[in-house]
Amino acid sequence: MKKIVGSVVICIFSLVFISWGITGHRTIADIAERHLNAGAKAAVTELLDGQSMADASTWADEIRNQGAYRKTSSWHFLNLPLGLNHEEFVRTVTTMSNSNVYNEILKTETILKDKTASKDQKTEALKFLIHFVGDIHQPMHVSRAEDKGGNTIQVNFNGKGTNLHSLWDTKLIERQGMSDQQLAAQYDHIGQQKIKAWESTPAIDWAWESYQISSRLYAEVDQMRGRTISDNYYQQHMPTIEERIEQGGIRLAAVLNEVFGNYKTSNSNRVPTKAENQNIICDKVYDGRYFASSGMTLLNLGAAYPNQKLTVVIHKKIGQQFGDNPAEYFRGKRICVRGVQQMYNGKPEIVIKDASQISLEK
Repeated sequence: MKKIVGSVVICIFSLVFISWGITGHRTIADIAERHLNAGAKAAVTELLDGQSMADASTWADEIRNQGAYRKTSSWHFLNLPLGLNHEEFVRTVTTMSNSNVYNEILKTETILKDKTASKDQKTEALKFLIHFVGDIHQPMHVSRAEDKGGNTIQVNFNGKGTNLHSLWDTKLIERQGMSDQQLAAQYDHIGQQKIKAWESTPAIDWAWESYQISSRLYAEVDQMRGRTISDNYYQQHMPTIEERIEQGGIRLAAVLNEVFGNYKTSNSNRVPTKAENQNIICDKVYDGRYFASSGMTLLNLGAAYPNQKLTVVIHKKIGQQFGDNPAEYFRGKRICVRGVQQMYNGKPEIVIKDASQISLEK
């Protein structure tokens, strides 16, 4: 019983710091992709093997409860006391010994600039960076620990109960009723002068901006009658959400443009063409996992995780052809996959980009 309770507590704690939700993260990535220079576009395409930045933007949330990645839960936020001035804030954040969203952004930048880092290391760093730049721009991810970033502060929105963190993650954005691409098109309209100002701001100030906003949000909710979110609250704060998402996209692009501005493809790091390095592997699917949030499916061939001989990665558009849960569709069946085999975290994998690459073994 104690083990069950402990597991539930761990799961709850690991879920409460998921920022912006799927739509917000994807919108930030969509905006960033619009502002990449040629070098950054080439690098991102190669490192993500053609996957869009939007599709990669939620990966850090999807893996945070898996095996060795459990340690990454604290990388998504900053816990701070309220009432710090800018000098105190900077000193507190820059001297923290624990991993947090600010210092993880710096670490991922370092890895991406490291000429000795492997492609796998850079790919992982890029996926983390895409996500963490989004996290640090969500105000409730730079807030106080005692209420888990607003997760324990209950409010009413549209006649339903929610919490302050969830309100700013998803509820306010979802009310607009648009996809991430539609939101990116609507939000991404600022002038070059403001873009240059945002691009020149260091990451510590991204966190400071969020801290200032979350401090105001705490004060507002404490004074709110019945803690009911009014239409006036929505109208008042949506411009802030739009600006934070737009800032996240512009600044993410700026980081990638600076890191990869002179990037050139080479025989050692370019993505092989379809005619090169093709592998055809047939084996039994022992287990797998379908991620409803992104539509991605992972299949483990040859043995169950973590002893699989090969992992097959199926993206949403392809997976939809195999039902609502492709992992269950393929479980226990023998399949053949064709594609470029690459290493990811020490394990071989093949990414399925076309339905013709995967079939049931005859």
